[in-house]
Amino acid sequence: MDLSEVTERISRKMESRGITPDRKKIESKLHRLVDEFGVHVSEAERTVVNELAREHSLTGMGTRSTELREIKDLVVGEWVTLQGKIVALMAAPSPSIAQTGVIADPSGAIRFVVWARANLPVMEAGKWYRLESAVVDEFRGVPKLNVHGGTTIVPVETDTPLIPTVVPVKDLVPGVASVRVKVVQEWDVSHERMLQSGQVGDETGTVKFIIWKEEGKEKLVPGAVYHLYYALVDEFNGRLSLNLSPATCIPDEGDIQVASGQTFRGVLIHVAPGSGLVKRCPVDGCNRVLSRQNYCPVHEIQKEFRYDLRIKGVLDDGTMTKNVLIQRELVETMAGITLEEAQQLAESNPLGMDEVFLRIRDAVQGRYYAMTGNEFDGRILVRQVSHIAFDPMELAGLLNRAGGEAQ
Repeated sequence: MDLSEVTERISRKMESRGITPDRKKIESKLHRLVDEFGVHVSEAERTVVNELAREHSLTGMGTRSTELREIKDLVVGEWVTLQGKIVALMAAPSPSIAQTGVIADPSGAIRFVVWARANLPVMEAGKWYRLESAVVDEFRGVPKLNVHGGTTIVPVETDTPLIPTVVPVKDLVPGVASVRVKVVQEWDVSHERMLQSGQVGDETGTVKFIIWKEEGKEKLVPGAVYHLYYALVDEFNGRLSLNLSPATCIPDEGDIQVASGQTFRGVLIHVAPGSGLVKRCPVDGCNRVLSRQNYCPVHEIQKEFRYDLRIKGVLDDGTMTKNVLIQRELVETMAGITLEEAQQLAESNPLGMDEVFLRIRDAVQGRYYAMTGNEFDGRILVRQVSHIAFDPMELAGLLNRAGGEAQ
């Protein structure tokens, strides 16, 4: 196990008190506790810090704290005592974890993990608890509360109101957050455990969302507005996403004018295979595109399926290219063919679905478009498309500029 990060954290803590630590000795003690005696990393860190504090006659090292802290003020690396409500519980991803979920107080919320080897009392959703001497840690940049063998869990009777603070999408950061958003798009799910994925947004921006298959979880309705309380905000490759599995999703009767995102202009220079009329897996929560043999990579051969239209293409503005994904409604407008007409064409033509692909490709490829949407994983998810009229003067200017640079 790599304990270098813990070693560095302990070393910095000692250096702040004027002590020059022996990093190799610290890491060796950590490995002995964790690897040989099976002590959890958080408990091992506390043990080593306490030992060093006694060795150098230091006080106030912060390894155990009974002072009640607000969640918004927690700092990674601290040992803290807090009081909060269990607002969500999730399925434990590993046998080593007894419980995981979200705990909140009036100031904010944080993920927590209770380790199985700690043998602590089971906490119930909707109830308040005082957690003494838990450790604030992080995983992939997301703050997390480690509840270990040195933590005391005490039930609390309180009527403290808990009203989550709703933040704009543009202000989201990794952690836990509550937002009021509109469901902009529903995407193909990419994993058999995934119930739904797509994009939500408000007046300030848009963000990807994911709901995993768990008991009691339901899909969001495209076009509907929701309050999403205590969603997990994850970050991957610099992009944020909302994990709504622990979130409370409450429909709202109002509407939101979602930020339109970026607009890209250029020529649709390529329509890729997989465009046109496609068949989708009918299994609830899947929606993957089937092969020509009606094969789903997750659910195998499907006798039943549903048809859909899409375009996977490349937009070129003369200086750079962008991969684009365009869904059915926009494809129908751009290509001048409806889903029903495409089905009839495929069933009546010897080329079948290939004829639909050729018809759509010929209708859109080589034309100028302005496409508005948000970019995820190197692809623009297009929400609006408008045709741009050809400007011969602009072409002449480009040719003249090119000729001048060649001289």
